[in-house]
Amino acid sequence: MTTVGLLYPGHAAEDDFPRTEILLDTDIRLPLFSTGTGEDAYRADALREQGAPARIAEGVEELRLAGAEALVWASSGGSFGQGWEGAHEQVATLARSAGLPASSTSIGFVHALRELGTGRVAVAAPYPEDVTGLFAEFLVSAGVEVVAAASGGAASSAEAGSWLPERVKGLAREADHPDAEVVLIPDTSLHTAAYVPELEELLGKPVLTANQVTVWEGLRLTDRRTWAPLLGTLFATREPVLRSLEPKGIEVRE
Repeated sequence: MTTVGLLYPGHAAEDDFPRTEILLDTDIRLPLFSTGTGEDAYRADALREQGAPARIAEGVEELRLAGAEALVWASSGGSFGQGWEGAHEQVATLARSAGLPASSTSIGFVHALRELGTGRVAVAAPYPEDVTGLFAEFLVSAGVEVVAAASGGAASSAEAGSWLPERVKGLAREADHPDAEVVLIPDTSLHTAAYVPELEELLGKPVLTANQVTVWEGLRLTDRRTWAPLLGTLFATREPVLRSLEPKGIEVRE
């Protein structure tokens, strides 16, 4: 059994993760702890506060007791809102406090793009334009080329969590660009686990969504590979391999 502990801010789309467990159809477990969020607002200051070390650390002991072998801070805005350097300091602090490998959703997006061998993306984000811009800046800091972006204008995770699939698909179509090799849909508040292949068929290219990437990143930290095409191209890039005896070390700055 492989167990990835998820630290998830508040309550919006956390039911995506039990659904993902079912779609993986293996011995992978994804225990989740909902951290406090403070003000639920898609603003730069609120996102930085959401990702404060004390908030993220709230659930560490519970997830350790649940057998977590790695931890992922399952928040896009609460990680990219810290900036590239700050996001790496954030997970390094988490890893030290937990004594486990750790990462975050935003860092996971960068690793997932490297896995796919792509570097030109379009961003379809539910956020206001300025917050979408922060995510684009984060990606650029990692050497990713953002060729197009669309913003949905949601004011909070509660609002984004209420979006139906058709609205997400519409935003993805709006954001897509002929030069984009992949379309990124950040925000772990969006329910997307059930229809990633539909998004990829609609756009004719790989799509990375926040909750999908969060789980993949946690499995990467444990050296666990699994074949799950129902979760999109990211989970169908390689056949599963035997798991390493030793998990990867603490996430380091790249």
